Amino acid sequence: MGNDTPKGPLVIIAGLTGGIATGKSTVSAIFAEAGAQIIDADKIAREVVEPGTPAFHDIVAAFGAGILLADGGIDRKGLGDIIFHNPKKKARLDAIVHPRVYRRTEEKIAVISADHPDAVVILDIPLLIETNMQRNLAEVVVVYVPERIQLQRLMDRDRIDADAALARIRSQMPIEEKRRRATIVIDNSGALADTRNQALSVYERLARRSKKRPP
Repeated sequence: MGNDTPKGPLVIIAGLTGGIATGKSTVSAIFAEAGAQIIDADKIAREVVEPGTPAFHDIVAAFGAGILLADGGIDRKGLGDIIFHNPKKKARLDAIVHPRVYRRTEEKIAVISADHPDAVVILDIPLLIETNMQRNLAEVVVVYVPERIQLQRLMDRDRIDADAALARIRSQMPIEEKRRRATIVIDNSGALADTRNQALSVYERLARRSKKRPP
């Protein structure tokens, strides 16, 4: 995605991912403060299923009007409950949403490339590796904490018991597997100041690479 045939200064595109309660959103905010252009896949996923969009109509056709809220929007939590234990329905939803998210992401990258050719673009994508969107990226950044810390933070954050938290964690690709597939790991198991220092170091490295791209 993005950097296949350089003909001049191009944006440096890095993917950012992690697991539930590992701190990806925290790191994304630090990158944004440092000057990175953030493309938030969750935000795009909400945009492409707004009422009236083709994806909205496809989802209602696939899952029925019962997944709509009183205001006409999609009940994301209710839809999530439907697909959580049903791989076939999850695959159906993914087939509707993911291609549209991918296209919108490409459009945003093209705009940034035209307006800010030496930018550092961070693709903030929870399912970056699962959806194979890490191909052709300059770096794959994984925000990591050991599962025991992930479990405790999720329990504290969502006020749920260990069984419920573990079920959510185990529904995702294991964080250790994501760590193995990363090109850069930001360890968020310590103090916030340490995480910030790691993230800023990564951003500075990417920014230097962007400015050194040949004309």
